[in-house]
Amino acid sequence: MSRTLLLEIGTEEMPARFVAGACEQLKEKVEKWLNHNRISYGEVKSFETPRRFAVMIKDVSEQQEDINEELRGPAKKIAMDENGEWTKAALGFARGKGLTPNDLYVKEVGGAEYVFARRHQAGQPTAELLPQLAEIITGLSFPKNMRWGAYDLRFVRPIRWIVAMFGSDVIPMVIAGIRSSNETQGHRFLGQAVKLEKPEDYASALAEQYVLADPEERKQRILSQIKALESEKGWNVPIDEGLLDEVIHLVEYPTVLSGSFEKEFLEIPQEVLVTSMREHQRYFPVQNDKGELLPHFVTVRNGDERALETVARGNEKVLRARLSDARFFYQEDQKLKIEDAVVRLESVVFHEELGTIGDKIRRIQEASDEIATKVELSAVEKEKLARAAAISKFDLVTQMVYEFPELQGIMGERYARLAGEDAIVARAIFEHYLPRFAGDSLPTTNEGAVLSIADKLDTIVGCFAIGIVPTGSQDPYALRRQAAGIVQILLDKELHISLEELFDIALSILDGKSLLKRDKEEIKQDLREFFALRLKNLLQEQHVRYDVIDAVLSADSTRVTDVVERAEALMAQVDEEEFKGIVESFNRVNNLAQKAETKEVNPDLFETREERELWTAFQTIKHEAEALLDARKFDKVLSRIGELKAVIDAFFDHVMVMVEDEKIKTNRLALLASIATFVFAFADFSKIVFA
Repeated sequence: MSRTLLLEIGTEEMPARFVAGACEQLKEKVEKWLNHNRISYGEVKSFETPRRFAVMIKDVSEQQEDINEELRGPAKKIAMDENGEWTKAALGFARGKGLTPNDLYVKEVGGAEYVFARRHQAGQPTAELLPQLAEIITGLSFPKNMRWGAYDLRFVRPIRWIVAMFGSDVIPMVIAGIRSSNETQGHRFLGQAVKLEKPEDYASALAEQYVLADPEERKQRILSQIKALESEKGWNVPIDEGLLDEVIHLVEYPTVLSGSFEKEFLEIPQEVLVTSMREHQRYFPVQNDKGELLPHFVTVRNGDERALETVARGNEKVLRARLSDARFFYQEDQKLKIEDAVVRLESVVFHEELGTIGDKIRRIQEASDEIATKVELSAVEKEKLARAAAISKFDLVTQMVYEFPELQGIMGERYARLAGEDAIVARAIFEHYLPRFAGDSLPTTNEGAVLSIADKLDTIVGCFAIGIVPTGSQDPYALRRQAAGIVQILLDKELHISLEELFDIALSILDGKSLLKRDKEEIKQDLREFFALRLKNLLQEQHVRYDVIDAVLSADSTRVTDVVERAEALMAQVDEEEFKGIVESFNRVNNLAQKAETKEVNPDLFETREERELWTAFQTIKHEAEALLDARKFDKVLSRIGELKAVIDAFFDHVMVMVEDEKIKTNRLALLASIATFVFAFADFSKIVFA
């Protein structure tokens, strides 16, 4: 026999960004609890709105599964005395398992005899266990919590009702003074409370009270209404998936409506209009077939179609005020000279231990100049880069960016162009913030790419230098995202500068300004590990095998382009049967190489033809491979390395390495160590796993 389980937690309106995570967490924890308690179940469905998150599980067994298990105790020789009586060891085993001595018996396993016992534990009725779900609810975690009343419970928002049903029965529980029931709440303004006869009525009963509990249903309702509006008006409404997801979790009963604003506001840069509508009002912008912005917007109401005109007018009034402010800011900002804005940055604090934005700009200028030299930018590119670096942050003191921080860089480029700056310089101001988030575009200009690296590098190394190192989920300065951005830019632009060189550049600049609060080598080691994780994530996204990732990162992991290309070369070979033999041969070399005390090889101490041939082949292949490495032809390097297999195998077949003659042994170990070091520069083959 089985029943349907329903658990709903009703709260005050939650922040949209918390809703889906809260629901997923509840679903996972309830499923884990059922599995742990040996309670079988069927389909699992979750529901979420701004005021509730719920999980419904069908075919939940009414009884725990019984446990029938055989338990092994101590060996017979210590469990039974010479008279055949159970010893304290056996009796303690029985007592610890909740059994009696009569339950014990002896059984032979692998030629030895042990004490065993069988234990049967009847499953309890599920209904008796379900009140434990209250602990799951109180144990949920959220990005931000709050307390209310006199209760100690910390939760995302105050709990206002709890629906807990097993079939038609209410599961008894009390949380923060709220007693569970079968009564849920409809829409705050349009609906009423409704009592559920059975869990299966949940979605339909709420729909009658103007609540669409399934977020996918709300999404499809919004999209279909927008599509209908597009057909009716001849508009194109571009859908920002992030905004759509937020809107879905802001409403319980969505109804799409549109509004308009004065055409003269279209004189404001499109980015400003879209940002003002999207970020501040949660509106969707409207375009024509050519992608040009129209003086209209689309929004979603949490309610039905009654009095939509009144709602539209209210939204228009709010947006009009926003756009009036934006137009004023745009006009006023153009009166500010770039050089005057740069001067103002001297009084804007970047970090209390790292100085002002002005200080940061000077560090960026130094770093970008050194990086530009190492990646061999042209003289013209370096000149434009220098100008871009000097004014890269000027828009931070504009009124527009103060009001809309997400427009930093965007307005910088716009204002720089209006002020007559070179187009590349203006573009670099925008691009030095890229990438701003996962999946964002990367700088297209060399100037923008180098400036972006210099800026992010200064932030990361500066934070590490004063002891701000991301731990766990804590990363208030988004250092992980910025490090990933550096890695992506180096790869995208194929900039052959190592991470080690970048670290040295930034650390030298900070040291020269007495900003290092920690040991330089300790900082560098932390930076190596930090960036290695970003590289690992990058390779995982490219579906590189975990063991191949470990192999290339265990070798040289400072040149991003080289790491990725070495991984690609290995991935092309790793599934070949021939490659398995190559790896096994080199692992034999590596195992003995660990015992070497030196890598100085003396050919005059060779006693056999096989060690002479190995040394000659190694010298030839090493010379050729080093040239191929410089040319970054990693597939050919791997092929040349593979050619050593035959002479390595012949060496091991005919040469004893660990001989009594200390000089001969040391020389042979040095030979193997030299080969191991050479191969390790490409990858640590010992990390590769074969089935």
